[in-house]
Amino acid sequence: MARRGGYMGGMPGGMNNLMKQAQRMQRQMEENKKALEEKTFTNTAGGGAVEVTLSGKYVLQEIRIDPDAVDPEDVETLQDMILLAVNGAVDQINAERDKLFGGTGLGM
Repeated sequence: MARRGGYMGGMPGGMNNLMKQAQRMQRQMEENKKALEEKTFTNTAGGGAVEVTLSGKYVLQEIRIDPDAVDPEDVETLQDMILLAVNGAVDQINAERDKLFGGTGLGM
């Protein structure tokens, strides 16, 4: 037997309520996206010898290197510490993004 009355089996206002809910969800996602982009994420490597700060937009904002970590004979270790610090900060951003968007990446 076919139902009449439109969307959602004839529920009055069903489509309007669905649209309002979708708009609320979209606003919340935009707010979460803006909040994430305004945050900064700092990570260290080498026991604090290297510290990096990224924005929630994945923009590298700052690198701090302890002068004692600079060894002209061992540049590779410094490079590795920088990579570890940056990748750790990226992981922090991704974890926050997953928390805000449920791992969907929606709104990004």
